[in-house]
Parts: sequence; C-alpha cells; structure tokens
Amino acid sequence: MMNVNVQGERWFPSEKVFSEDMPDLWGNWYCDSEVGTLRSVLMRRPGREIEIVNESNYADFRWKAPMNPERARAQQDALADIYREHGIEVHYVENMREDKPNALYLRDLVVTTPEGAIVCRPAIEARRGEERYVAEQLAKLGVPIIKTINGDGFFDGACAMWVDRHTVIIGTGARANEAGAAQVEAELRNIGVTDIIRFPIPYGHAHIDGLLNIADRRTVVLFPWQVPYDVVKPLLDRDFTVIEATDIAEVKETFCTNFVALEPGKVVMPAGNPETKAKMERAGITVIETPMDEIIKGWGSIHCMTAFLRRDPLDKS
Repeated sequence: MMNVNVQGERWFPSEKVFSEDMPDLWGNWYCDSEVGTLRSVLMRRPGREIEIVNESNYADFRWKAPMNPERARAQQDALADIYREHGIEVHYVENMREDKPNALYLRDLVVTTPEGAIVCRPAIEARRGEERYVAEQLAKLGVPIIKTINGDGFFDGACAMWVDRHTVIIGTGARANEAGAAQVEAELRNIGVTDIIRFPIPYGHAHIDGLLNIADRRTVVLFPWQVPYDVVKPLLDRDFTVIEATDIAEVKETFCTNFVALEPGKVVMPAGNPETKAKMERAGITVIETPMDEIIKGWGSIHCMTAFLRRDPLDKS
C-alpha cells in the first residue's frame, strides 16, 4: 500500500534573470553602446581564404580590387596591436572555409548585446557559411548565442548600431531584409531595448557604418546627404552633437566613418581622412590613425573587421 505521506523530490526554479547568471556561468560579455570602454574584440585574421581573390574573380566577392595578402594582414595586425596597447583582448575566429575571403569583415557576422551574441545570416550568397565558424568560436569563448537569424531573414551585423542601453539603430536594405530586422528587434526588445530607430540604407551602400558612426557619448559623425532626417532627429533629441563628414572621397573611398571608439571620445580611424579627422578633433575627439588602404579593397575597414565582445556599460565608462 502506497504511503501517501512520502513526498517526492521538489524542484524550485531560480528567480534570477539571465544577466545575473552570465558572469558566473558564461563570462563577462557585454555591449550596449559603440563607445563604452572597449575590453574585448573578436576578429578574423585573413587566412588562406584571402589568397583566392585575383584579377579575374574579385568582383564575384564584391571587392573593388584584389588585396596583397601579406600587406592586408600587416594592416590588420597593426590595428590589433593598437587594441592590445589599450588593454583590449583580441580573440580570433580560428577556423574558416577557404572559399570565404570576406570573413575578415567579422562585424557583419555578429551583433553583440548585454546578454550575448546574435549570430547573423549574411545577405550575399558568397558569404553564407562564414557565420558557422563565428558561432563555433563564440561557443569556445563561452559567449552565449541568444539568436541565430533564420527562416527567410538575412541580416548583416553592421546593420545594427547601439546608441545606448535602450536605443538601437537598425538598418534595412540590400544587406538586411525586414524578416531579419524583425528577428533582431525582437531579441533586443526581449532584453530591455525600448527604442528602435529604423534606418533605410540607401542604394549603393551596404551598412550603417559607411554613413554614420558614434565617436563619443553624445557625438555622432555622419554623411549628411544620405542619412535620413528620421535617423538624425532622435539623436538630436538625445542631445547629440552632429559632425558632418562632407568630403565625398573620404566617405566613399577612404571610409572616414568606419572607425572604432576605444573609449568615449577616443577613436582609431583609417588614415587618409584629414578633413573629417580635423572636424572630430575640433569637437574634442582624440583620433588615432592607422593605414587601411589594402583592407579597403574589399569594401571594408576598421569597424567592419571588429566585433565587440565586451564594452563597459556606457553609464560606467
């Protein structure tokens, strides 16, 4: 006869939210801005895959010219050294398919949040599959993957840009469709983002960082003739100072907005942008330059190559 007084095991759930568990169970991975003090990045040092691009096939990979592989590696290595000199950990995606030369532009493959990473799904067929190896490396490091873009969605990571803990710019266009953007927005709202600024990226541009980037807590650098008023107005409402990059060659050819903030008000940017650099310095921004002319042959630069794994929360930087 069953003893009704004997009680089985009882399981009680922890009421802690995911962000409270993260430091002990996963590690210290966090990003809620473009300018909080940078602590850790993920990059892909160009491997053998970059050597397949030549004069006969570079257009197949959406490049404007083949790169000199050793010079490209040297330019990226110099950037990584600048990061290390500023106390930033540099991690690398270790593995990659040898037919994926665009993998050095790692920003396109991941969106980092306060609770882990969104693994992206590239829009361009030639890049599909790179994300698998990024997911592999994130798992090795212990970075939680909170979402992988799926279904009919596609989304490049450079189509998202943090403004503050509650505000994110999301771009749509040739590199991010509505289905992909909706998946990113849903995950961001799930972790406390309340304000989404939509940016319809114009024809001829791939990503937000080719037209707009944030250099300080309340300073944005942008190309005024292709950034919509409905993107700029919410920044002005948040007391941002706007630095207008108006040298078309610097915007389109030497990628003056494709910089990375090392901390609030201090950036590393591609060399060869004297007009934009001078405007930034007049606004109180400290600018470190490094050559990127070889890297730019693949239509990317510093911001494109750098996935943020950890930034200090903006209110603590």
